[in-house]
Amino acid sequence: MKTKIQELAELLQQSNENLSEEKARTWIELLWSDFESTYARAGYSYKGEEMTEKMVRQWIESYGSTLHEFVARNPKYKDLLN
Repeated sequence: MKTKIQELAELLQQSNENLSEEKARTWIELLWSDFESTYARAGYSYKGEEMTEKMVRQWIESYGSTLHEFVARNPKYKDLLN
């Protein structure tokens, strides 16, 4: 899993020059854990790391270039990312 998170962090950093390596990794860890916990709370059975990786990749492709702007609008994550 560490390898996948590192790979996704590098992908995110490539799509968003405003994120440092550390912040990109933090974002990936947050997205990863948030997806898995939300999926579980919704009552779905665990589909494995492959499903989580697929979703995080989709988020990077869709929102990666503007992800840094999210912190300004959502104070919940501000402490984690600053």
